[in-house]
Amino acid sequence: MLNFTSHRFITSLLQPIAAKLDAVEIRSPEAAHFFCRLIPSQCPFERDIRFFGRVLLHIPPMCKLNPFYEQLVGLRFKALCYLADVCGEDIAIYC
Repeated sequence: MLNFTSHRFITSLLQPIAAKLDAVEIRSPEAAHFFCRLIPSQCPFERDIRFFGRVLLHIPPMCKLNPFYEQLVGLRFKALCYLADVCGEDIAIYC
């Protein structure tokens, strides 16, 4: 199990990457489309295992274990906003 100082060390290593992801600005439709295709709208790992219509097992979303989850969701949101507000595109295909 990680102690407090190693947790703080890991957090300090990840903080600059998180800040870089937060600082990304979407300036072109190509970049916006790229991020919308790259970052899924929902966690691809969440599943219900069914047998004859009954749920036997539910696998919870693992995405929130990603230390950059909030930044990636924010980046996807920025890209969607750029496409809808600046480009006037229909973003329904990404939802």
